[in-house]
Amino acid sequence: MVTLKTIEHSDYQTVDSLIRKAFTNTEEGYGNEAELAANLRKDATYQNYLEIVALKDNTIVGHGLLSEVDVYEDSNLLSTGLCLAPLAVLPEMQKQGIGAMLLEELEIRAKKENYPFISILGHPAYYSKFGYQLASHFNIQAPFPVPDDAYFVKELYPASLKNVQGTICYLDAFNE
Repeated sequence: MVTLKTIEHSDYQTVDSLIRKAFTNTEEGYGNEAELAANLRKDATYQNYLEIVALKDNTIVGHGLLSEVDVYEDSNLLSTGLCLAPLAVLPEMQKQGIGAMLLEELEIRAKKENYPFISILGHPAYYSKFGYQLASHFNIQAPFPVPDDAYFVKELYPASLKNVQGTICYLDAFNE
């Protein structure tokens, strides 16, 4: 049985290793996702509540982290939401619904904190199953070149992005 919990400081080293294992053999390869998670934890907006791990037999097998992002149109801040990065499951535990469990729990926690949306850069076939739509559908763009079919947003409340369009601005940790 898989359970979820809020990450603890003592989990960081295990999670770092898990993230490296999860991304190393992917098509894209490892892209410093473990360093990203560590840097996001140092940001003033970091919320421990929005970083969780999945455990099976008291062993961490999955991890997910949400961090704040802002949507700007020109220089006007229109909305503050969240970005999922990274989401990782040990390779031998993938395709068992653990990623879906992590995603669902993070969405519940984001709603409790009244965030209007979550953005994701990821695999189209995977995230579209969970109600994520192309960000371009909402006239929302990334601040850097990304494939349109891999950049997603999910409204956490009906019409929560109705009057929001523009460019997502990520925390500095994404540039380190």
